[in-house]
Amino acid sequence: MSLRSKIKNEFLPKHVAVIMDGNGRWAKKRGLTRVLGHRRGVNAVRETVEAASELNIKALTLYTFSTENWNRPKAEVNTLMSILVSSLKKELPTFQKNNVKLQTIGNIEKLPVKAKKELIETIDKTKNNTHLTLTLALNYGSREEIVNATKLISKKIVNNELKVEEIDENTINNHLYTFTLPDVDFLIRTSGELRISNFLLWQIAYAELYFTEVLWPDFNKEDFYKAIINYQSRERRFGKTSDQIENINE
Repeated sequence: MSLRSKIKNEFLPKHVAVIMDGNGRWAKKRGLTRVLGHRRGVNAVRETVEAASELNIKALTLYTFSTENWNRPKAEVNTLMSILVSSLKKELPTFQKNNVKLQTIGNIEKLPVKAKKELIETIDKTKNNTHLTLTLALNYGSREEIVNATKLISKKIVNNELKVEEIDENTINNHLYTFTLPDVDFLIRTSGELRISNFLLWQIAYAELYFTEVLWPDFNKEDFYKAIINYQSRERRFGKTSDQIENINE
């Protein structure tokens, strides 16, 4: 019995987020440069996008480049940006074929001109696709996102567009980068690290967390299926008791 056949179509996460970790360690284990690890990681992105699309998952967000990643060696950062450009060009036909809409969260103004241009063009070319929304978190940091949302809300208060007592969770949601997306149901992190790393801190408030020892370049469809099967084995209570959940489902 295949892993794919074990997945129940009626209990799938609407929004899966992935912290893609382990490219450097994958390369080091093989005596290769970190650059080759990053290049190999592109295959895992393709496998994950295809698996999510085949399962009819509506939203997939990948932690592609954090605000802290600028602190890495300049040569590695340049390579990562080069890989981004080449990957977007190469994957565009696949996005169109599979009806995948590309978007981004984070401050892309700091990206190199070529990378930013390719990103914007690919987003525009896929904007009418409707099957899967693939979001790349680029130059993204969750604390920065929350600070930015706070500033936007504060400006509305100062301009008498919003009253303090009107602020609720929806207000904050609507001022985050992810305002078009549902909350994250399922967060996957590869490589065995047990951290969130400043990723979607608000959006994962009730997400199920899944950590795997698999290094990102080795992550494939079967690993994604294993993760989804694990998700489907859990009881999502959102602060309620098991009895309450059972009564709702009856």
